[in-house]
Amino acid sequence: MKILRADAKVFRDFFTALRTRGGAFSPKLVSDVARIVREVSVRGDKALFSYTRKFDGHDLTPATVEATDEEKKEALSRVEPRDLDVIRLSAERIEKYHRRQIVRGWSMKEEDGAELGQRILPLAKVGIYAPGGKAFYPSTILMAAIPAHLAGVREILLASPVKDGRLSPLIAAAAEAARVDRIFKIGGAQAVAALAYGTESVPRVDKIVGPGNAYVAAAKKLVFGQVAIDMIAGPSEVAIIADQTADPVFAAADMLAQAEHDEKAAAVLFTPDPGLAREVAGEIKRQMKTLPRKKIIQKALSSYGAIIITADIDEAAALTNLFAPEHLELLVDNPTNVLRQIRSAGSVFLGPYTPEALGDYIAGANHILPTEGTARFSSPLGVYDFYKRMSVLSFPREAFENLSNPASHFARMEGLDAHANSVQVRCKSVKR
Repeated sequence: MKILRADAKVFRDFFTALRTRGGAFSPKLVSDVARIVREVSVRGDKALFSYTRKFDGHDLTPATVEATDEEKKEALSRVEPRDLDVIRLSAERIEKYHRRQIVRGWSMKEEDGAELGQRILPLAKVGIYAPGGKAFYPSTILMAAIPAHLAGVREILLASPVKDGRLSPLIAAAAEAARVDRIFKIGGAQAVAALAYGTESVPRVDKIVGPGNAYVAAAKKLVFGQVAIDMIAGPSEVAIIADQTADPVFAAADMLAQAEHDEKAAAVLFTPDPGLAREVAGEIKRQMKTLPRKKIIQKALSSYGAIIITADIDEAAALTNLFAPEHLELLVDNPTNVLRQIRSAGSVFLGPYTPEALGDYIAGANHILPTEGTARFSSPLGVYDFYKRMSVLSFPREAFENLSNPASHFARMEGLDAHANSVQVRCKSVKR
């Protein structure tokens, strides 16, 4: 485990590599994904089923692309009771947290009778993508579908690849708990294209949310504008700010938890305490020996893991804001004080008993978060992501007269005489 000093050149090189590790999509990947998207948009089901056979290894037809009620029931019958209990508990806590994000419309009335306001309308149809290649992620379904349901989305679709054409019990359980309306057994860039453009069997949606591999991320980027998306998800990451009060066992465990995601996952600890740095490094080495995903962890940490020794906690906070991590843990004596210095992070975990893994599954806050520094300008997924806003204006004659001259003047300032005329013809009508 690398231990670096924040004022060293090697740290600056590491930090640059860390912030760009997702990298731009390779030209070949973009070309391959663009071809898939284009073919699905033009050929519909034929292209969708062909790519499913090629990449997922099973055949689909219009009759089998969507999971039937019987398939859902059969999959649910294979769910372990304890698994179902945990999924339902998670769903309850996610709903409780996100219910506070519900937004209402508003209006205001001025003295002359002008009324202005905003209607808040749910999207009609949303598509959720849940990975199903290396592993199944029922938590992603809960995190995406429950906020959509609370926003009032009329129809929630799920696209998730299946193994051997058979629906995963955990995917089925999460879909039921989150009140997903329809499940499509499709994945990859072809699934994103199908949701964006629609095919004979898959309806077109208004927005696609949820993470995926590089092909899914590139497809979401390519279809943006045809359909809304939540974000372009990059490799997962955690930053930890720790002082002398931190437990090195906890800090090491949390860094290892993040590193097991994949080879590009990042885990960085900032501390002004060199002794703690050495203890955490030793703990990482000791704990890693027992972990099943040891090879993935080793590769991630060798490239994108480090313990950074800073001058003080203030410098640790400043560097964290530059990193703008997806997850941030504050393992310090007074985490609320340090939190005041944090401007850019997807989700912040305060104190020794709030590990990031708690937020992944059961705490209730959303785990679909901005990555690769995009927390500088974007936010966790929430109910507000499934609304659209509509402005509403109503001006009676008196209110119109009060603003007609400045409105027509502004139009002429911009050289748009027809705009000015559309106001002036009403002024003449008022005078008549």
